[in-house]
Amino acid sequence: MANKKTKRSVSTTVTPLEKAAVARAHGRTGTVEFKPDYSYVKQDLKRIGILASTFFVILVVLSFFLR
Repeated sequence: MANKKTKRSVSTTVTPLEKAAVARAHGRTGTVEFKPDYSYVKQDLKRIGILASTFFVILVVLSFFLR
């Protein structure tokens, strides 16, 4: 039988400075900014405000007619 040759993996240790250098080279930094998009919440709140004020005005107008 033929002998099988296997490749050995060489483990190296990477220092934090080297990691930082690689991150800068790739345009990444150690911190990640969290910027959620809440534009849909603002739209929903605006819609709720408009509906609430509309219903309030309708109630006030109806109170004059029903007296």
